[in-house]
Amino acid sequence: MSSAKATIEARHYDVIVAPVITEKATIASELNKVVFKVRKDATKTEIKAAVERLFDVKVEAVNTLIRKGKRKVFKGVRGQQSDLKKAVVTLADGDRIDITTGL
Repeated sequence: MSSAKATIEARHYDVIVAPVITEKATIASELNKVVFKVRKDATKTEIKAAVERLFDVKVEAVNTLIRKGKRKVFKGVRGQQSDLKKAVVTLADGDRIDITTGL
């Protein structure tokens, strides 16, 4: 049983890549919302399950968005940033996640 739980936990860690710490995300945290970078193929239900299992909170809603990669020039070399998927997770009243402490 413990090996099955370990594979579930590993899958949850793979869904969430990193928290987003920006001014806009900090303002959203006052409204019980937390922003995460997630895998591009992650679904809303997978994101909800991962956040609930990893942080032991109740998730009310998950909104996702995909930011298209920008074209950049660095030292005369053209390149393109990769696409990025973010998830805005709304928590139930009374639940909080302190993303500065890490997992």
